[in-house]
Amino acid sequence: MNYDWIIFDADETLFRFDNFSGLKHMLAKYGVDFNENDFEEYQAINKPLWVEYQNGAISAKQLQTRRFESWSKRLNTSSEQLNHQFLESMGEICEPLPGAKALMTHLSEESIKSIIITNGFTQLQKVRLERTRFDQYFPHVIISEEVGVAKPHLAIFDHALNKIGNPDRKKVLMVGDTLESDILGGINAKLDTCWLNHHNKTHPEHIKPTYQVNSLHELLAKLKQSRVN
Repeated sequence: MNYDWIIFDADETLFRFDNFSGLKHMLAKYGVDFNENDFEEYQAINKPLWVEYQNGAISAKQLQTRRFESWSKRLNTSSEQLNHQFLESMGEICEPLPGAKALMTHLSEESIKSIIITNGFTQLQKVRLERTRFDQYFPHVIISEEVGVAKPHLAIFDHALNKIGNPDRKKVLMVGDTLESDILGGINAKLDTCWLNHHNKTHPEHIKPTYQVNSLHELLAKLKQSRVN
């Protein structure tokens, strides 16, 4: 694991992304006691919309508003307002995953450079990076909403690599928790990939990561070991 650049996903790779807590936090402001059944109903709408977004079938704005249409009617407010408040809540409750700070400190000390490519939304990214002070580690944060194309499409990786001067792709590692966007996207871009496999799942034959780790602690250990060797 000897790389000059590491590209990170954001949600559930560097930062916790607890949808349920964010929604509960946001809807409490409307006097709603958001529960697990409510969350299942939300996810039944939200998850297919994310697949459509990653496939380029809908825009970021369409995803953000459609997922709140039913709550908009219930609460007599706009979907746009609910989405804005949800992303604010996610920023307020955000925290790095275990091992993230130690990993980024190590990369900085070893002069291994890092950027983020995220399918998350612009409103959340700056707030989250500033609150956690992780903004110091990333000269570029590439956001699909701004680029107009989402992972796993090659275009967003080409855009990111162009931003950092088109380094040798053999010296760039893509790290992420989602096979269908992060790992497949890295493979599409001809990068080595590291799957952060939190739940010991198996990968399909057509999406085969170069490495697998179960935690950021394990990734850090592998990077340190490669420096020793």
